[in-house]
Amino acid sequence: MRIYEYARLKGLSSREVLEICRHLGWQKTTSSSGLTESEQLELDRQLKKEAATPEESREKPPASPAIQVPEQVQTKPPELKQPAEPAGSNSKPVAGVLPQEPPQQMVGSAVALTGSESLEELSKKLCLSPELLLKKFMTLNVPVNINERPGPQAISLLADHLGIRIVPEKPGPVPSPRKVSALLRPRAPVVTIMGHVDHGKTTILDAIRKSRLAQKEYGQITQRIGAYRVNLPQGSIVFLDTPGHEAFTAMRARGATVTDLVVLVVAADEGVKPQTLEAINHARSAGVPIIVAVNKIDRPNANPDRVRQQLSEHGLVPDSWGGETVFVNVSAITGEGLNDLLEMILLVAEMLELKADPEKLGEGIVIESQLDRARGPVLSVLVKDGTVRLGQSFVAGPAHGRIRALIDDWNRRLSEAGPSTPVEILGADQVVFPGTKFEVVASEREARELAAARKLKPAISRPAVRRLTLEDLYQQVKEGTAKELKIILKADCLGSVEAIRTILERQRSEEVSVSLLHCGAGPITESDILLASASNGIVIGFNVPFGEKSEDLARREGVEVKLYRLIYDLVDDIKRSLEGMLEPEVKEVLLGQALVKKVFTLSRGKVVAGCLVVDGKIVAGSRAKVIRAGKVVYEGEVSSLKRFKDSVREVVSNTECGIEIRDFKEFTEGDIIQSTRMEQVSRTLKKQ
Repeated sequence: MRIYEYARLKGLSSREVLEICRHLGWQKTTSSSGLTESEQLELDRQLKKEAATPEESREKPPASPAIQVPEQVQTKPPELKQPAEPAGSNSKPVAGVLPQEPPQQMVGSAVALTGSESLEELSKKLCLSPELLLKKFMTLNVPVNINERPGPQAISLLADHLGIRIVPEKPGPVPSPRKVSALLRPRAPVVTIMGHVDHGKTTILDAIRKSRLAQKEYGQITQRIGAYRVNLPQGSIVFLDTPGHEAFTAMRARGATVTDLVVLVVAADEGVKPQTLEAINHARSAGVPIIVAVNKIDRPNANPDRVRQQLSEHGLVPDSWGGETVFVNVSAITGEGLNDLLEMILLVAEMLELKADPEKLGEGIVIESQLDRARGPVLSVLVKDGTVRLGQSFVAGPAHGRIRALIDDWNRRLSEAGPSTPVEILGADQVVFPGTKFEVVASEREARELAAARKLKPAISRPAVRRLTLEDLYQQVKEGTAKELKIILKADCLGSVEAIRTILERQRSEEVSVSLLHCGAGPITESDILLASASNGIVIGFNVPFGEKSEDLARREGVEVKLYRLIYDLVDDIKRSLEGMLEPEVKEVLLGQALVKKVFTLSRGKVVAGCLVVDGKIVAGSRAKVIRAGKVVYEGEVSSLKRFKDSVREVVSNTECGIEIRDFKEFTEGDIIQSTRMEQVSRTLKKQ
């Protein structure tokens, strides 16, 4: 055994053991020197002898800092008092050595920690030796070096192990009071362009770029940092480069309100499509105004009036028809109407009275972040309020730093950036998620403390993301706080959608009503999950597949997804939920998926699908779904599962196998076979 190993085992330092060895005349020079069994026994006897020496004849150990056991939260650690020993006991602590176990006074007490302490600082606050702390971390399988900081997660585990309650070192660092000017000034609107695929969203953006780049005094357009600015004589517009409604909703799901208004692009020759309706529902759920750009009016079969008629049926009535929605006819190819579109954006923005205070400390939203090899962490930030200046300290979620460079969307270095300005910021200590709030603070110390507190908070409290479920609705109905059940409905065809929608809209009561945020035909997608997450709603599927990626996203976001095969079960479940009569549910769990590579016809008319398991596992005897072109064509039982000629219980991912499904023979190459099982889950009311 090495000397340092013996020291850790006894709760001593390597230096103390080396001093005892030199006192015994042993030639031990370093803490890595070896100890024989006889030497270990001799050291044990020496330590017992020293412990038995009368206290007055021993050297006084250095006094520990006088600290009291906190009845309430204090910034000092609890006082360590040696417990009274029974009469006749020979066991006494070794001189100069802190106790090996936390005293009883510490158990259950509150200790003020930031989570960024070094091992030495942690030793002082907990009144335990660094060697003992290292031993505790080793017991918890946490690799900690004596020269590094353990981190908030490791400190949290240690506190749980010792029975100590951690509280913030201060009532919680708060940003400095932000100066508010008496005179707010107008700021540029932030616009997101949405719509159905191939309706011309990207073409419109490219057309705006080209037309403005030709006039450099109005230009300043690029896509490099996820946002770009268009300067017009009447004012400026900032376009967010978030293609599609998924990115738009993903930002909002993280609590980031970035967009001021949405431009909905609809092709004049195709009219309203499913993704157009999704975009409308996403924009309405976010509560932002919508401007409709009727694109492709240069096409021979263009019919802008038909687009207006279709959208008016979905609540977007044109202003020319007495409604409140602005419609603009444009052609991204010829450039017709683009200037009118930009002017209407500025007009709607003027009606919104978008203002900011350029005198206060800067605030914004992180649009994107990346780790650059040459420049380090780079944050793409849209400044929403105040002014960000070079050299200021900032905090963005768990990241902090000092602004070393401000780079605009023309790759020019700035000394400051005001409201509605997209910039790249260098100087952060790490990258963060898009949607994170960016704040300038008064000092680097304040930024460091805020970032440390945010790093510690998830490690200590671990707050769970709560989304609305039918069980929560029942509890809210009882308490009288429930108002609305928000539903995203997906069905196998538009006929089913209309039938279910009509029935659900009738399910109303005095306490709660049903609101359909979005209805559509086809599989449940990740976009549906994001919309439910951002709006605190639930997803209902009727005879539609539910992919693994969407299922994983729903699990991460805490969104409840309900699948039904009979419309009566769907309606009855909603009724029971609204009435507070929840029954245990049977949940279908996806085990795995296999791709049909070849179809074999065997003797006696048996048909076997030669498959490759692409994810999860296929289990014999489980329920099976055959999916073709995104639709479920058959459901049955996996009656036989073989590897070569051997029957097996299950086949895992990236393995070939033969699958036979009871009473089904019409396999086609390219089919997807899903293996599922039904689980009965009892519903319990969650504690609020």
